[in-house]
Amino acid sequence: MESSESSGARRVRRGRSARTARRRARPVSRGRPLLCAAFASVAVVGATAAGTVYVKAQAHTGKGALSSSATPSASREASVETVAEPTVDYDVLLAEAMQSMGVEDGTEVSVSVLDPASGDSASYGEGAFVTASIVKVDILATLLLQAQDADRHLTAAEKTYATAMIENSDNASASALWRIIGEADGLDAANERFGLKETEGGDGLLWGLTRTTAADQLTLLQQVFGDDTELSEASRTYLRGLMGQVAADQHWGVSAAADGSGWALKNGWLPRSTTGLWVINSIGRVTADGHDYLAAVLSHGNSTKAKGISLVETAARAAVSVFAGETVSASRSPSLSASQSATG
Repeated sequence: MESSESSGARRVRRGRSARTARRRARPVSRGRPLLCAAFASVAVVGATAAGTVYVKAQAHTGKGALSSSATPSASREASVETVAEPTVDYDVLLAEAMQSMGVEDGTEVSVSVLDPASGDSASYGEGAFVTASIVKVDILATLLLQAQDADRHLTAAEKTYATAMIENSDNASASALWRIIGEADGLDAANERFGLKETEGGDGLLWGLTRTTAADQLTLLQQVFGDDTELSEASRTYLRGLMGQVAADQHWGVSAAADGSGWALKNGWLPRSTTGLWVINSIGRVTADGHDYLAAVLSHGNSTKAKGISLVETAARAAVSVFAGETVSASRSPSLSASQSATG
């Protein structure tokens, strides 16, 4: 789970065979070229956030005497020059924003962000990361999908577990639901339907050691916050509601990129027993300047929990700024309650 791993667990993890084929599933950035129509004797200059489109037309009048049969259209010649807007590479913009950040030696971070309104997305960083407690969103999504398939509602006990697992990041509740869904096999089967291609459930009861990518977590968020997904509207609404009510000591992570309380998230934090370094992750939906964004930030190799949280929050603001056009603010020191658990 999210505390220390036993040496037996590490041997199982090293010896296991991959249950799923690992295929790259990175969001691709898209731009939308604009095309302007031009008319004679009209000059139009249109500025966009990504570039400028120029459309020019010039009329030429003949210098000779006009005959009675000549028409204005016959006496003028229009020339039109158009320049299409260049496409925007949001991956490049995100990379530039991330490279301006200070990252500890040995720390790795990966980010994926989506603007649902436009469909534009951006990603930075590669590789798989241990999920820690962000997998709890996946566990509940799997439970809800299985309940839909069985045409049943969640039981009272399942709802109690779900609330504690998401809002309070309770590990015992996560273990109970992990067993109910069929552990890694159940999670992997649901993820195949959700479209997660590089996520593999942890062995045995080690759900916190599930491995995933930022791109896959963005895909999962689309299942939760999108429309017409594998999850029913009722299931999506239920899961969103819990993510919007996490305990006060977990009000950090991607929420740093939001305006006020416009967010719904799940965080994960885990000190690795082999190195003492921290895994710090955060996924969710944030609202900035009236627009919703989905963001996933994964990191490992952080020397302390506080530094990991600061890194994740700065990365989240950088990711949203690519689309919101904001300047990334300086890293804010996270306020950590003394009552926060070592794992979550």
